[in-house]
Amino acid sequence: MIKDFASASQEAMTFLRERFGFQLWMVTRAEADDWIVLHAEDHGYGVRAGQVFRWTDSFCSRMVRGLGPRVAPDASQVAVYQAAPIGQLVEIGAYIGIPLTRADGSLFGTLCAIDPQVQPEALTGQLPLFELLAGMLSALLATELQAAEAIRRAERAEAEATRDSLTGLYNRRGWDLLLQREEERCLRYGHPACVISIDLDELKLTNDRHGHAAGDMLLMRTGEALQQVIRATDVAARLGGDEFAVLSIECDDASHLVTRLGDKLEASGVKASIGVAARRTDLSLQQAFEQADAEMYQAKRRRKQQGA
Repeated sequence: MIKDFASASQEAMTFLRERFGFQLWMVTRAEADDWIVLHAEDHGYGVRAGQVFRWTDSFCSRMVRGLGPRVAPDASQVAVYQAAPIGQLVEIGAYIGIPLTRADGSLFGTLCAIDPQVQPEALTGQLPLFELLAGMLSALLATELQAAEAIRRAERAEAEATRDSLTGLYNRRGWDLLLQREEERCLRYGHPACVISIDLDELKLTNDRHGHAAGDMLLMRTGEALQQVIRATDVAARLGGDEFAVLSIECDDASHLVTRLGDKLEASGVKASIGVAARRTDLSLQQAFEQADAEMYQAKRRRKQQGA
């Protein structure tokens, strides 16, 4: 039964497998240099959902640039496919690949298939069918991604009750809720995301020397700095005490955000240690946050050793 993009992908692959054979059918996500398998119908290659390959190694990366055909019954006759590194790793006699696109026409990933055996040349005449199915999947995907944005907004509204009264950021309960919901979307669509852990270096010193009112002002300046730097789709939270965190959504590299955040905190008179980590298919958002937290504590130790 088709209920969503995931079930439609599975139904399409099952139909195509039954009609045309091919040992492997996949629905993939292309993100930076990652080629993420979202769904797979595998009967010989040992590929499963969640695996990640190098996008630039693939036939599909060449197909979407128009360098090779969408249907290649004999892949050995296509020079750019012969030169693709993935062809050196697995035996590919025949290839099918069709782009999957977002609502704005940008590339999301591919519907593709490979088989170790060369296929009949008549397969090229089935291109309109492959493109029709890929177009239907793209349309359903676009609708779901738009709905996901509405769901995100609803989640933020639901989490409004979890705001920290001092800084206006989400508190620990709101952070945990939104982190879990975003992890579900990352698993479903292969979205990238990054997490940033921030710990103030001088909150206790400020409280001891100048009183808790001064410490509260330091916390409020930190909250304002975070809100001024992050995007509207990102999540910033005060997890408690002097601990803060940022979830950067659909982001595979938060280095520029970390730089801007560090500059803004410094300009606001806030000394802080920062750690960052990116979610991967083998690393959940919670695990990435734990990694970012460990990096933050390493940065804090270095600052203390340097007397910063």
